[in-house]
Amino acid sequence: MKKNSKRYKEILKNAIKDKKVNVKEALDLVKKNSNTKFDESIDVSLKINLKQSKGGDFSLRTVVNLPNGSGKKSKVAVLCEPDKIDEAKKAGADVVGSEDLIEKIAAGKFDFTKLICTPSMMSKIGKHGKVLGPKGLMPNPKLGTVTMDIKKAIKDFKTGMVEIRNDKDGNLASTIGRKSFSTEKLFENYNFFIESIKKEKPETIKGEFIKSTFLTSTMGISYKVGAK
Repeated sequence: MKKNSKRYKEILKNAIKDKKVNVKEALDLVKKNSNTKFDESIDVSLKINLKQSKGGDFSLRTVVNLPNGSGKKSKVAVLCEPDKIDEAKKAGADVVGSEDLIEKIAAGKFDFTKLICTPSMMSKIGKHGKVLGPKGLMPNPKLGTVTMDIKKAIKDFKTGMVEIRNDKDGNLASTIGRKSFSTEKLFENYNFFIESIKKEKPETIKGEFIKSTFLTSTMGISYKVGAK
């Protein structure tokens, strides 16, 4: 039987069962519990209502550009025409290529966490969708990863943009910062994230869109969030 560490047992003393706490109180508790040596991620988990009055279950996939950044480091690759390679490099891309990058992808070499593609290169990368898709790397215009504005896309994903999608049960999760962020910055990111999700609610879903909200950290325990 797996035993809990001394650190985790101490954190459990801060648990709040069967009660919702306000956002700032939850953030303070989560930060207090983030006592590991590394800069833990502060995460929000939601359960959303997928049941539409018509048209089947709703599926949410979008991006949110957090005002204070996510603190998460992304290794960005850009697939573009040869004459745009210098532009991508100057904009801060970690990996840049054209036909050579496609060859690496075909060989299963994925040394990046985000792939940005220019529109004209989509037809060439399309056949690799079965490999890229499951890894969440397939470029998508709706997610800002298919664009001619390479500089903006790189900046967005290098700073505060996070990609989110729900599972079949309506659960979705995202980072909203790191433990090194102030409570005020995390609070601002949290509110922006929640409001962004609410705006995605389709008219075909009746009642509350967000059914429950929890805050936690990488190595911590979660808190159910109520009123602000």
